[in-house]
Amino acid sequence: MTTQAVQAKNPSDTAACPAILNQTVARLQDEKPQNLCQYSGQVVVVVNTASFCGFTPQYKGLEALYDKYKSRGLVVLGFPSNDFSQEPEDNKKIADFCENTFGVKFPMFTKTSVRGNDASPLFKNLIQRTQTSPKWNFYKYVISRDGASIKSYSSMTAPDDKSFVAEIEKHLQTKAP
Repeated sequence: MTTQAVQAKNPSDTAACPAILNQTVARLQDEKPQNLCQYSGQVVVVVNTASFCGFTPQYKGLEALYDKYKSRGLVVLGFPSNDFSQEPEDNKKIADFCENTFGVKFPMFTKTSVRGNDASPLFKNLIQRTQTSPKWNFYKYVISRDGASIKSYSSMTAPDDKSFVAEIEKHLQTKAP
């Protein structure tokens, strides 16, 4: 798996970084810390993932979405979670599964909690801003380029859903701050 950042900003430039992205998380494939500020100015889709879920095939659609729009400033960030007891594997096995089964190239991060008191700071912030907690795996959040707008989508929303894609395209049309 590779981690790519289109139009990435300097991670140390926190003045331009939306608060929602101003944090460091570990990459899935090598567990090296990565500051999410590098995605400032991009439209960000955050999704909690799992390998043993009925929605797991959405990896393919998320990768297609990322591939189609990354040159325009979209990045998909995947966060495996066992909060719904469908991601029991370790980070290495998850990374291998994502790459070998679905060809995932979008950035993936280490297993994290996405709800409740144990939720990661990123997901706590997403939940607070949208008033919506992930109800299952493959819950999606679309964050505007400036971080001012965040919209949540249920697991039932496929990556090629018209309203989901329209929200992404709306934000891609805006100029990066």
